[in-house]
Amino acid sequence: MKKIQMVDLDGQYQGIKEQVNSAIASILENSTFINGPEVKAFQGDLEEYLGVKHVIPCGNGTDALQIAMMGLGLKPGDEVITADFTFAATVEVIALLQLTPVLVDVYPDNFNIDIAAIERAITPKTRAIVPVHLFGQCANMEAILALAEKHNLFVIEDNAQAIGANYTFSDGKKQKAGTIGHVGATSFFPSKNLGAYGDGGAIFTNDDALAHTLKGIVNHGMYERYHHDVVGVNSRLDSIQAAVLRAKLPKLDEYCGKRRDAARKYSKAFKGQENIVVPKTVNDCEGICDTCDCHVFHQYTLKITNGKRDGLVKHFAEKGIPCGVYYPIPLHKQKAYADSRYREEDFPVTNQLVQQVISLPMHTELEDDQIEYITKTVIDFVNG
Repeated sequence: MKKIQMVDLDGQYQGIKEQVNSAIASILENSTFINGPEVKAFQGDLEEYLGVKHVIPCGNGTDALQIAMMGLGLKPGDEVITADFTFAATVEVIALLQLTPVLVDVYPDNFNIDIAAIERAITPKTRAIVPVHLFGQCANMEAILALAEKHNLFVIEDNAQAIGANYTFSDGKKQKAGTIGHVGATSFFPSKNLGAYGDGGAIFTNDDALAHTLKGIVNHGMYERYHHDVVGVNSRLDSIQAAVLRAKLPKLDEYCGKRRDAARKYSKAFKGQENIVVPKTVNDCEGICDTCDCHVFHQYTLKITNGKRDGLVKHFAEKGIPCGVYYPIPLHKQKAYADSRYREEDFPVTNQLVQQVISLPMHTELEDDQIEYITKTVIDFVNG
């Protein structure tokens, strides 16, 4: 058995080595490092893949969220509702723009934002909802859109972990994650399902006017050189990263399919284990069914319910198995985002999840003997 890795970027690279190397060499030869042809080509390819009118590439996923909020014209003091159980970047940009973050609880089964908690948190100052499509599947966007319409709110999708996932509406219509709200933001961090070989991000929208604003913001507020029409930032996707992403994009569905295959094998191995709760999809199929396209398993996250999670982390280290705890501290307990408005009784699910969750190795190169070794290690330790 080869060494187990949390993410095997080298193994993935070997499958696209020729395309990546050729594209990078071309950029080095013509020196079009910023806003070169590869960036524009990737932008067009991604628009076609997502079925969205506008993709605005930028420097990273955090910038993508910030620029989306800037483009919507949110003002200091405006309240923005988002999930307590997620990475800090989501709330970080809200605070940086002097908006007021409002954190709410999540569901215990799929880890996404709780719709009833959103509704309870809406006030006259609320301007936007930021659903985080955590670990690879969409939040309940149909319900979120209905709330947004009822209260005249913006919906900003944090799609850093779910690019390639499909969301199915109650009428059977499907739409790609990140393209459903007013604007979506994603990250191309190397470990993502569609990852660059450095930082990168993008913003998605079907709104022509908003897209025009966003295209100015990412480039110092310029539409014409040295003419600054809006307050902007410096956040551009460089050509080398675009070339890498363009080589990977045609394989994204294949990559997501391999992750789903690995998830099915994990879930089948854990089936019936009393103290091990496998991740559920929004379709409640536990990631096992062969037709599931709603989850792209950026992470495969278990819940260990008998108090042995921390012990399992240490046991994994002894057995040479990498893992992750995403996330060990709720945002409402982080020093930077602590607020007297928050009450512990408002976050029962998040406070439990941080004690139970553990993410297993998940990538396109996982092999059956590795999965067997990982699952046996989990079962033996948790039940031992």
